[in-house]
This record gives sequence, C-alpha cells and structure tokens, in this order.
Amino acid sequence: MSVGASSSQISAQPIALDLTRLSPGELRQNTDGWHAVLRLGGATHRLWMKELPAAGALQSIELPMDSSFELRAQAAHSLWRTLSGRSPGPPPSGLSPQRRQRFALVLRALDGRSENKSYRAIAEGLFGKKRIPECAWKTHDLRNRTIRLVQRGLALMRGGYRELLRPRRKDK
Repeated sequence: MSVGASSSQISAQPIALDLTRLSPGELRQNTDGWHAVLRLGGATHRLWMKELPAAGALQSIELPMDSSFELRAQAAHSLWRTLSGRSPGPPPSGLSPQRRQRFALVLRALDGRSENKSYRAIAEGLFGKKRIPECAWKTHDLRNRTIRLVQRGLALMRGGYRELLRPRRKDK
C-alpha cells in the first residue's frame, strides 16, 4: 500500500539532516545498522538507519503499522518539527506520579527477588517491618501486593518495559 502524493504534487523543500557533525558516541554502527542520537531544540531524538545516508540525500521515515505506530508517528513529527527549526512540541504522554511511584516499587521488588529475598523480606523493605504482621502473613494483603509487584517486575524485565513508552488507553 502506498500512502502520499506524487513528487509532482508536492513542492516542499527538503529538510537537511547532517549526521557528519555527530561524535562517535552520538553515531555508531552496529550489526543491525546505524544508531544516532540527535540532541536538537532541547529534545533528544534516537534514530535507527539500515545504512548511513549519503550527505545531502533526501531522507524518509518508515513507520511500521503496529501497536506502537501512534507513538512512533509522534516521535517522527517531533523530529520533523525540530529539523524545521520549530519547537519539538509536547512530549509523549508521560507517567503520572502514581504510575511513577508504582514502577519504583516494582523495580525495588524485582531487585529484592533478584537477590533471592523472600516475599516477606521484600515486603519489609518496601512497606516497613512494622506493617508486616508476625502471624497471618500468608493471608495479609501486603503479601499479595508484594507478589504482584514482583510478577510485574519480572514481566517488565522480559520485555514489558516497552509498555512504558505507549500511551495509556482509556479502555484498559
């Protein structure tokens, strides 16, 4: 499927993307292609290219139509705005303070599990020893919460971290 207009219908001026001024830390080659980090207009843009473009060559952006399409389109638009000399625009939807706090607990719980700590020891580290009962631990709500935090951390570690980049859907 082709989307767009023919070159005879568009008379826009190309936008220059000069990668020659990037340092080795900002432009590097890997087995899968070239990776560039552009710091423009107060924003950081990360690019991946199959091949390094020739100087002065026209560039295009390819966006897979997958579950991350909307986020990628936002990032492409931000890059285009910056290269056009405009502000990058609003950042993609970030984490709310509540989600940020929860992910901090998730990561701390995952660290505890990675150190082979028991759920009880993890809960004591997260919520304080005073909140953990001496008896009835097996049925305590903090035990269940700790287990869920560890499970969430393991899911993030196994690739679920990409979810952090996607905007929250209202139907979830």
